[in-house]
Amino acid sequence: MKPVPTVESSAAPVTRLRGVGPQVAERLEKLGIRSVEDLLFHLPLRYEDRTRVTPIGALRPGHHATVEGVIELTETLFRGRRMLLTRIADGTGALTLRFFHFNATQIAMLARGARIRCYGEGRPGKTTLEMVHPEYRLLGKDEHLSEEPALTPIYPATEGVQQLKLRSLTDQALRLLDHAALPELMPAELLTEAHMPALAEALHYVHRPPPDAPQAALMDGSHPAQQRLAFEELLAHHLSLRRLRLAEDKSRAAPLACEGKLAAKFRAALPFTLTRAQERVAGEILKDICRVHPMMRLVQGDVGLGMLG
Repeated sequence: MKPVPTVESSAAPVTRLRGVGPQVAERLEKLGIRSVEDLLFHLPLRYEDRTRVTPIGALRPGHHATVEGVIELTETLFRGRRMLLTRIADGTGALTLRFFHFNATQIAMLARGARIRCYGEGRPGKTTLEMVHPEYRLLGKDEHLSEEPALTPIYPATEGVQQLKLRSLTDQALRLLDHAALPELMPAELLTEAHMPALAEALHYVHRPPPDAPQAALMDGSHPAQQRLAFEELLAHHLSLRRLRLAEDKSRAAPLACEGKLAAKFRAALPFTLTRAQERVAGEILKDICRVHPMMRLVQGDVGLGMLG
């Protein structure tokens, strides 16, 4: 068994997590995930509410829900394409699970009499509502599976690394975070003033929001935990650009003539008069090209923007 990363290793390679071999690591790399820290910052796209089990009889078309029942029938059919149909019931109604991608092991596991819990979207079917390729889990004879304690995150995924896998890996990364917090780069007074949580708290919240979390705020990205992470990302981007600019200021460039005769001739040939803002920017550009350092300027206007350098 692979060890969980140690306290010092939040930046450890993701292969240190259980269930990540070379093949899974290669697939995770397609998502930009190479380290445990990358995994912590692989944030959910949206959330689903699986905190309650819905009676099958209460399921409505177009609604996503968690249901639980006993398998009554599983059969393989050929109707234009091969498919697996499993009918389940819970005493309030029946539901058909439809699979287009399956194997012999799956057929054997979905045997008559087995208890199953699944999540998906109810869709109209010929005789019952259906769920197409729901997420599901088979339950033991006397197993009582508690309801999900939090909203379920849905992550950006890739072939071979599905939601269950990502949630399992994220669980490991969050446990590591409990023992090895990431460096807190934001000043405490700024967090207090802006009413933003600490980094570890924000990551825990967005990955595993509690059942009473405001789903609308999480969905539109306005929750303080999400704003905290977005603010840090924007600040890091700003500081990296600032660092780049300071580095470029140490570079040398050949200054151009600064008399501005050609610029004045060009402006005089224009069929319109420059606005005060345009005159100001033109003056700043002329000043920049006289310097012995490269110019780094983004010019933005009503019809678009362009880079000058």
